[in-house]
Amino acid sequence: MRLSGWTFRGALPELPKFVIVVAPHTSNWDFPVGVAALFALDLEGHWFGKESLFRGPMGIIMRLLGGRPVRRDTPDGVVAEMAVAVAAAPQFVIALAPEGTRRQVDHWRTGFYRIAEAADIPIVAVSFDWSRREIGIHPPVQATGNLHADVAALQALYEPGMARHPGKFWTRSDPISPAVR
Repeated sequence: MRLSGWTFRGALPELPKFVIVVAPHTSNWDFPVGVAALFALDLEGHWFGKESLFRGPMGIIMRLLGGRPVRRDTPDGVVAEMAVAVAAAPQFVIALAPEGTRRQVDHWRTGFYRIAEAADIPIVAVSFDWSRREIGIHPPVQATGNLHADVAALQALYEPGMARHPGKFWTRSDPISPAVR
């Protein structure tokens, strides 16, 4: 990470299980930076990626890096599956990009929150600040059950200037999808 000019601010909690919410996600380069950070922190993390990333030989590499394919159009059962996986493992860290895509969105997907709630594990916000080449690790927070307020508080940790492509930073019209309420 030092060779590429990236630094860390903050530290991961000394907890066996947690969900990492990584934002902003506006570039293909976010993935290699994230994988490099996992290696630098000596963290065995799991993550979701769109199903097409796991086809062919590249799928083997993605799985070795901790990836799990998910169909974004039908993610049914993923939260329950992850809650079972978390409960069965002595240590489990899963990192998710709440935008769910590199394109600009008007709300975050809430799977990270529902996994944290179902598995009763904290959420650790991580920011990729491209303007400073800094990975910020924020203190863990527990889901309170107030999805709207909790997601809005997490979103407040991120600014458009952090994004590699600030024009793709999510619009803050509403923190969560109307379909979730």
